[in-house]
Amino acid sequence: MVSQTAQLSLASLVQAFFQQSEGEWRSQRRYYTLKDGAGEAQEVVSLLTVKFLAQGDSQLIELAHLHQLADETALTCGVLTTWDSNYIGPSPKQMQGSTVFGVLGTGLYRDRGFSTTKPVIAQFSMRDPKTMCLRTEYSGNVFEEEVKLIGTQYRTRQTIISRAGQEQMIGQYLENRIA
Repeated sequence: MVSQTAQLSLASLVQAFFQQSEGEWRSQRRYYTLKDGAGEAQEVVSLLTVKFLAQGDSQLIELAHLHQLADETALTCGVLTTWDSNYIGPSPKQMQGSTVFGVLGTGLYRDRGFSTTKPVIAQFSMRDPKTMCLRTEYSGNVFEEEVKLIGTQYRTRQTIISRAGQEQMIGQYLENRIA
């Protein structure tokens, strides 16, 4: 009974976190490459839109099918995140895209990963009501991420990417709500 209560608590925490994240954000981030001690930085400015998805939303049902879940309404909530990114030196480029996230237990199902277009599943926990921690593994890489709401207008994120037990890259983000 205690674990069921903990799961209900986790489900309500993640739902509230996603609802509080809904809106439009300006994201400023830096990726630091750690190999060979280079510390080379890639700066990125993005406009993000986060839309809360309730259980049974058609995009969550599509995500459940993509992950071949037996119950197409199993994902309890989620978000659709779209982005328009501008990479500023040393490798300038523009990118646009979207990702659907859905929650089932301690799994965060995604239609694509950070560096793959294939569906992936992250394990997540809520450190507190304002902080989500994620761990995703695929293609020999490990992605550890922390997303923290700061009041109602800011979020911070940090991502550490490792391969074969060696940290390869750190991403640090400051996001401010614009709508």
